[in-house]
Order: sequence, then structure tokens, then C-alpha cells
Amino acid sequence: PKDFDVPEEEAIKKLREEFGNYAITKFEEWISRGYVDYILINGKRYFFRAFIDNLLFLCDEEICKELKRLREKRARSARETLIKHVEEIVQGNEEGFIKPRKVGVRMTLRVLPNTLEPGEIVRCWLPYPVENEQQGVVKLLGTSHSQYQIAPSQYYQRTIYFEDKAKEDGSAEFWVEYEYTIKAFYRRINPNDVKPFDEESELYQRYTSEQPPHVIFTRRYKQLASEIVGDTENPYLKAEKIYRWVAENMTYTYVAEYSTYENIGEYVAENLRGDCGFHAILFITLMRISGIPARWQSGWYANPALEGPSPHDWAQFYIEPYGWLFADLSFGRYWRTRNKILYEFYFGNIDSFRTVFNLDMMGNFYPPKKYLRSDPVDNQRGEIETEHRNIYYDRITYELKYKQA
Repeated sequence: PKDFDVPEEEAIKKLREEFGNYAITKFEEWISRGYVDYILINGKRYFFRAFIDNLLFLCDEEICKELKRLREKRARSARETLIKHVEEIVQGNEEGFIKPRKVGVRMTLRVLPNTLEPGEIVRCWLPYPVENEQQGVVKLLGTSHSQYQIAPSQYYQRTIYFEDKAKEDGSAEFWVEYEYTIKAFYRRINPNDVKPFDEESELYQRYTSEQPPHVIFTRRYKQLASEIVGDTENPYLKAEKIYRWVAENMTYTYVAEYSTYENIGEYVAENLRGDCGFHAILFITLMRISGIPARWQSGWYANPALEGPSPHDWAQFYIEPYGWLFADLSFGRYWRTRNKILYEFYFGNIDSFRTVFNLDMMGNFYPPKKYLRSDPVDNQRGEIETEHRNIYYDRITYELKYKQA
């Protein structure tokens, strides 16, 4: 219910502000077509917090297209920056992890006043960058508290942990500042050089298995995977077919918090809509059923032409003898009809406009969290709890400041 917090009168007001009075006559029709989501609370309709955005994603009427074009015009600079970045990679001679960018970040998380009991212990886990070949050594520049714990590199969802006592007004604040170097990845793949998997290896066993509750090999998924790959045997060509199918058939929409879904994978297979993480889970499930190791990766997308970063999820898949490659499914879906170079790039490769926090979904925290997380799948915004309960997102604000070092 917290995601459906727009009363009907406010929804109509927002609709009028964005589209004018004509849209009011279309409102019920858009609802009946599934373009606008709501729930009933005490007999009254409350609409999804991002219902205007989802309406633009789903509606192909001219009134929606016009507003969509206006919004895309505002984001033109960011798109041009990304296109230039990717074209330089594709047209260059380098392969592997390339084009390093040093980035400075300050993340602040605040618990709103009147949320906590004054003086009670507050525990905070802020996402912290992983350190690997893609993302180099992280340099910690400052923290809100002198005592902290950084999760070891073997944790798939890395964090920096703080404890404090709540302030007199029932609030709390935590921040971390750091620098890291992120690299793009580009590899030219020859399908004829692809080798068979070692199906007894730990990597293969782990990343071709189910991952309940969101990666389940249901009858629907098995049938879909079989229809997509057909009689193709080469793992790389199988993966390419799956990537193209997801890009062609998924519709991007914003979704409720992940904690509200019993099985994200099944929801996506049934509805073929969702955000970047839903795209990634669909891809990962189809890949694993098809015998190709695949895993989650997530963090922030931080295009230098944008005012700030935004949470983003994508995937990786494993091909012998090349190792782990990348697949950004929602980017692939977006660029499929707009730019062939970028559409093909995001199958196998990745840009350097990222901060990587998570190398898998549903990973354990260090130290362990006592209560169920606000987001049990991913970690891009941080988590808060006290000795007695989890503190949900509606009582938290966070701020991200980026700069190219």
C-alpha cells in the first residue's frame, strides 16, 4: 500500500497538470486498459506513485507520445554523452576492461524526525562499491562516524556498517564519502571459438540453479526458453537470442518495492513489463534454464551529463573461454529501435557510467541484519533497523553527490 499513496483527487490534478483537461475524459479508459494502476483502500482508489510515468511507457496515443517526446528532449544531453562514449569504445582497438573513470561519491542517509525513540541504538548499512577488475580499489575519504565496518570482498552485496544513538528528535544521519575507478568492458566475440562448459564446476552449478523465490524454473519458463532458443546449441548464440527476445518483448514500467512481490520472475513472465531489475531477472532465469550461467549485477547509473545517479540493475553471463560478459536488458530494449550500435553493445559489454555495489541478488549483509530488509533482493539505497524493528523507506531520505575526480 505504501507504493499506492496518490488519492484519486490528487491523481486527477496531476493528470490535468501534465496533459490538460482532455486527459480527464480518457482517465477511466486508461485504467481499464491497464495503463494506470490503483488499489482500493476503505473503498477509495489510491494510485501508484509513478502512475504518470507508467502511463507514458504503456500508452501509444498521440497525447502520450507528445509528452514523452518533451521529456526525452530534456534528457538529450545524457543520451548524446552515452552514445559518444559507446561509439568510442566500439570504434577503438582496445578490448577487455578499458576507459577508466575516477569518480568521487558522497552518500547521505537520513532517518526522518519522530521515527526513532530518542537514544535508542540505530544500525545502518550503506551500499559500498565492490573491488574487482571492473571497479578498482575504493579509497575511503570520510565517514559520519569514526567506528564502522566495511564488508569483506567475498560478500556479494557489499556495505559499510554504522551504529549510533537516535537524536532527541527521533532522527539519525549517516554518510560516507569515497573515490573509485570504474572501467567499461568490451569484447569482440567469435561464436566459433566458444567452448563447452565444465558442468561439474562450482561456477556452473551455482549460476545455472534456481534462486528462490524469484528465479524458479516453472513450466511457463521452460516452455518459453525452449521456444526462444529452438535447436541452437552454441551458448553464445543462445544467449543472444534470449537478449533479443527480452529487448523485443518487454515493456519498461516502474514497479512497486521488490519486497511486495512473492515471485518477481513469474510476475514478469506473465505480464512482460517491469523495471530494469525485472528485465534482468527474466533474462537470468531464461539463461539458467538454457544451461548458461548468469547472475545479477547492480548499483547506480551515473551519466556525467545528468544531475545525479539513479539505481540500476543489469546482468552478467558466462561464456567459455571468454569468462563473464555483460547484458543490460533495459538499455538494450531502449536502444533497439533508436541506435543499432548501442543495442548490440549492451549484449556482452558495459559502459563505465556505473557504480557497482552488488554481484548477486538476495546476498547476506555484514554484519547480519536482524529484521527483514526493506529490499530483500537488492541494495542501492541502504538499510536501517533498531533493536526492535526494521525502518522502512517511507521514513528515510537519501542524497547522492557525484563528481568526476
